[in-house]
Amino acid sequence: MENENPVIEIENLCLSYESENSTYEALKDINLTIKRGEFICIVGSSGCGKSTLLSVLEGLNKATSGKVKINGKEIQGAGVERAVVFQSYSLFPWMTALQNVAFAVYETCKKRGEKISRKRASETAQTFLKRVELNGFENKLPGELSGGMQQRVAIARAMACDPEILLMDEPFGALDAKIRENLQNLLLKMWREDEKKKTIVFVTHDLNEAELLADRIVFMIPKFIYAVIDDKLPRPRNYPSIQESREYKELYQKLVKYFYNETTELIDGEGAGL
Repeated sequence: MENENPVIEIENLCLSYESENSTYEALKDINLTIKRGEFICIVGSSGCGKSTLLSVLEGLNKATSGKVKINGKEIQGAGVERAVVFQSYSLFPWMTALQNVAFAVYETCKKRGEKISRKRASETAQTFLKRVELNGFENKLPGELSGGMQQRVAIARAMACDPEILLMDEPFGALDAKIRENLQNLLLKMWREDEKKKTIVFVTHDLNEAELLADRIVFMIPKFIYAVIDDKLPRPRNYPSIQESREYKELYQKLVKYFYNETTELIDGEGAGL
């Protein structure tokens, strides 16, 4: 990495939910350091804690014990240095695409204490809608846009707010294969070309998607991080250029092995190792 300074530090993170008769342990002994500008993909089976871990980074869930630091400071709720893209788009249905993005830019600048006019916020929104190839659709309401277009608005909204960290929770999971591939390539292009390359933490259950996107892949089993794997495929990447390579196939086989072989023993034994 060009910049080796850590932006996210997770130290001995545990998260439990208490009910009247029991305690459910969602995360246990999570340790992970993420460098500035890294693209991290978190993979694992459903219910393993991927989205729960992301929710702690968002500031929506508070750790039972351990620490999560951003730029050396413990997380205290949501912060303007972080933006989130969900699978469900989360756009205001009564606002146009342009208004959705401009509103987010204006409110984020206010929270940072930066002065910005509504006109300037709208101009910034226009720029980012163009970057996600939605020029001509600025005045459409979300209900008038396809799912892929709505997700492009959500990405434009997040990027236009200029966060240091972009948190993405299966953002392409509900889209068909072609649209998904287009948005993967668009996200990589925006991340690669950004002057201040953002740190991205991306949750997915799709191994191919993780291989395409990641600098490192964090493989989770219930409660634990089992392995952190370097993805050394050369960039820039797209599916035709990587899928036939030996490195791609070897990494895919390793991830599949974790899914179907080693994880069974680890889950049964309630243990994990890096």
